Amino acid sequence: MSVAMQDVMKQSGVAFGTSGARGLVSAMTDRVCYVYARSFIKYCEASYKCEHTIAIAGDLRPSTERILKSLVQAGADANWKVIYCGRIPSPAIAMYGIDKHLPTIMVTGSHIPADRNGIKFNHPNGEITKADEQGIVSQSVDFDEALFDDKGMLKAAPELPAVEAEAEANYCKRYPDFFGSDALHGLTIGVYQHSAVGRDIVVKVLESLGATVKPFGRSDVFVPVDTEAIRKEDEELAREFTHKDYVDAVFSTDGDSDRPLLADDVGMWLRGDVLGILAAQSLGIKRIATPVSCNTSLEKSGSFEKICRTRIGSPYVIAGMESLVDANDKSLTVAGYEANGGFLLETDLTLDGRTLKALPTRDALLPMIAVMVMVRKERMCVVDLLRKLPKRFTVSDRLKEFPTEKSKAKLAEIREKNLGEKLFGALAAKPSKFAKDKTFQGKMVSLNEVDGYRMEFDSGDIIHLRPSGNAPEFRCYVETEGKERSAELLADCLKIMEGWRK
Repeated sequence: MSVAMQDVMKQSGVAFGTSGARGLVSAMTDRVCYVYARSFIKYCEASYKCEHTIAIAGDLRPSTERILKSLVQAGADANWKVIYCGRIPSPAIAMYGIDKHLPTIMVTGSHIPADRNGIKFNHPNGEITKADEQGIVSQSVDFDEALFDDKGMLKAAPELPAVEAEAEANYCKRYPDFFGSDALHGLTIGVYQHSAVGRDIVVKVLESLGATVKPFGRSDVFVPVDTEAIRKEDEELAREFTHKDYVDAVFSTDGDSDRPLLADDVGMWLRGDVLGILAAQSLGIKRIATPVSCNTSLEKSGSFEKICRTRIGSPYVIAGMESLVDANDKSLTVAGYEANGGFLLETDLTLDGRTLKALPTRDALLPMIAVMVMVRKERMCVVDLLRKLPKRFTVSDRLKEFPTEKSKAKLAEIREKNLGEKLFGALAAKPSKFAKDKTFQGKMVSLNEVDGYRMEFDSGDIIHLRPSGNAPEFRCYVETEGKERSAELLADCLKIMEGWRK
């Protein structure tokens, strides 16, 4: 029978978000995942003229193995060879595909709870773009419906092929080959492992760079670590660990190990957008692409020759990076980062005759390593580096179980009735201890609707409302000149937003 990808998406509710196709595990049946994979393969055949081989990998959540098997079946039925690279980080499988000029698929739900999962696609040159997404969803696929039972599950799922270890090995070599085997010598780093797919790889890489490593917090149950909304228990765990064991920093990642979490020597986690600034400074990046939600210390630091602000999501950051590349001047290095900490390298970097090849997909290890290389080189601690940045503090949180359509409707109402200043102006007008001699009217001085509804007030406070692209959540980002003020303003904003549930 023939089925259109768009029909499968509508029927299942499994659709593209900011990081691939995601949905409830119950909705991501073998049939749905199979059709997604067949559509991707068909699109790659037509658009990238690659050899009939695809590589796949996955994270550690319980549903991943089943979905991987549906991809193996899809590859076989399309007469493609399937290379299984095991349970490795998303950037590792993407890098393998770029090196081999192969399309790749990563089965991961990243940071979202275990009752959900996802499929992330990479074409032979890197992450798919929004244009690629449209090409994939426009496909129709012919297949034998008898493969599946009435619940959409494979009647006879294939076994996974033997693991191809080259993808992991090459990813692990990437960092010592560039930074050197003694780049982190003398530093002690804790690694909060939880259920991240790269938990052992992070330890291996740090040791290969000369660091003393202290792993902790390994979990056999999937832990939904969101690097943009860090759980209270993870904050406490990092503080407790650093109080008991001396370390220079703590490394961790989300579920598929493409988004970093770096904590200082007292267990305070850094925001991903601040980490991105420090990493870019350490690597000597000249031009930066980053979403509109990220901290404005980027501009205020004066460290970068050119900055491109984008919508939220790695495909938009990739497009932004591409717009910054100067083919005639290789010294104008380009990178991007997101509020979740994922760091993307658009151009090659050279250091002491060694080259770090571009990897235009989220990578958790590069930004954390880069910051610690700077810590060691300048004989400082992470906090010292933070103190050098302009004093702007971003915090964010979200309302869980808030339907996407409902949050979009609320933003549309605010936009149409110009309610931003009325709803939030009084909060931004509160006196600031950083500007005691000034009074504010709570007037909105600028509005950015590149992605969501981002308001800047006369006090310098920024409030940004945005529906999540991956889950039924309504996100709120706040940026001010002080930690306490940011926390208080965020709490006040969430109280207002809670009233929108009715």
